[in-house]
Amino acid sequence: MTNMHKVWLLFDPRRTLVALFTFLFVLALLIHFILLSTNRFNWLEGPAAKKAEIPQSLVLPT
Repeated sequence: MTNMHKVWLLFDPRRTLVALFTFLFVLALLIHFILLSTNRFNWLEGPAAKKAEIPQSLVLPT
């Protein structure tokens, strides 16, 4: 018997693959929501506009 055959005798392949795909799906959702919460990687709203800076003009005495 090969080693992989012994591993699949310990674990039910269907339950193992369903658990693996569920974990990967939840991980993908978590990563995407983390990225959406950042300013740089939010592809839905784009980068947040910076507050308009008040232009300061220097008035020199005459």
